[in-house]
Amino acid sequence: MYHSLFDVFSIGIGPSSSHTVGPMRAAGRFIETLRKKRLIKKVAQVKTTLYGSLALTGVGHGTPTAIVYGLMGLHADTMDLSQDYIGSVQSSGQLKLGETKDIPFSITRDIILDKETFLPQHSNGMTFIATDETGKELATETYFSIGGGTVCRSDEMGKPPVHVQTDVPYPFSTCAELIEQCKTHNLSIADVVFKNEEATKTFNEIKDYLILIDKIMQTGIERGCVTEGTLPGGLNIQRRAPIIYRRLEEKFHANDEDPLMIIDWINLWAFAVAEENAVGGQVVTAPTMGSAGILPAVLRYFERFASKKSPFDLMLGKGIFLLTASAICSLYRTNASISGAEVGCQGEVGVACSMAAAGLTAALGGTIDQIENAAEIAMEHNLGLTCDPVCGLVQVPCIERNAIAAVKAVNAARMALRGNGNHLVSLDSVIKTMYETGKNLPEKYKETSLAGLAVHALTC
Repeated sequence: MYHSLFDVFSIGIGPSSSHTVGPMRAAGRFIETLRKKRLIKKVAQVKTTLYGSLALTGVGHGTPTAIVYGLMGLHADTMDLSQDYIGSVQSSGQLKLGETKDIPFSITRDIILDKETFLPQHSNGMTFIATDETGKELATETYFSIGGGTVCRSDEMGKPPVHVQTDVPYPFSTCAELIEQCKTHNLSIADVVFKNEEATKTFNEIKDYLILIDKIMQTGIERGCVTEGTLPGGLNIQRRAPIIYRRLEEKFHANDEDPLMIIDWINLWAFAVAEENAVGGQVVTAPTMGSAGILPAVLRYFERFASKKSPFDLMLGKGIFLLTASAICSLYRTNASISGAEVGCQGEVGVACSMAAAGLTAALGGTIDQIENAAEIAMEHNLGLTCDPVCGLVQVPCIERNAIAAVKAVNAARMALRGNGNHLVSLDSVIKTMYETGKNLPEKYKETSLAGLAVHALTC
């Protein structure tokens, strides 16, 4: 199955694609159901029940806030982040449902955290129920946030997701099929993705979107490097990116020659975006919010240190990087998962590392075999990575993991480029291994904060 570039890289509000972006979209879809059935004006109350991982770590990941945004009919790419929507709901006790009708609403009363129930279809489940003034049920729907901000209604689970394009000219489900398409038609991986996107989008639509997601990634770096403060959630963790940035600038102006300083810059850029995500800023799923700092950091490394072409070019440099990374993500979404609640952090940080390694290798002129090798190396050394956020927040260990994975992606690309493309382990076999490993991980190590660092680092 081919997963579109527009779905792989989606714009959302942090801190989590599965716990924030997904629930916001699910609530929005429920509002659309009410709108289509002409029920909004009849609604007197809406209750949402969060299950499993959403209930256990949702508060720390901003899920209740996302539900409110979605029920209000807001959209992540257009909402005014300067407005205090949540404060308004809390002070008035009212929520404007679908921007149409005010209903009584309390976040603590009307969003229920069922921490004991894990729905069998997926760990990230949620049910919406709308009732009228007499308490009569008007509509109910259950959704699942399956990773990267993608949501499926209960009747859609097990079917090809709505975002999967089935009529593309160069379909592929495995890396072997992707390579065959490239070699048969004399195309690069980036070419395959671009031509597949042209099945439903115009050249300018694709170009504009690539430029947009690059801009948001770069803006996240710039903003994160200079914004001081304490990250929300109660851990009292200070933003580290501004501190690192000042020290690097001092070293630069002092002509302090450190052969490993490039690593410091990569760490900085990953920290900057990951911290922006942690405070609920606008970031790009790459492929998730929890791993959103990795691709921007490696992309900035390519632009600043590895390439002489700094301007954005659609089919050179950064364009090749993003298109290739999108293809790699499509393979993971088809054959495994990018959901920390399903396969652990290897599905988020691990996949992002694999995408970044492949994108960088392609942008630096690597062969198709070298690109596969880089993607494989990056995931092979993330296998078994658990998702154990302290206090259910995307702060510890998530932010540092973004930085470590960004450096690892650069190293994987360099290792692949120093070889001739021959490698024993295929990307397809690593993806299969990752998925089986994730399925065999105990549930408590999959975004529940019931084990690992979440238990032993401190008690929340």
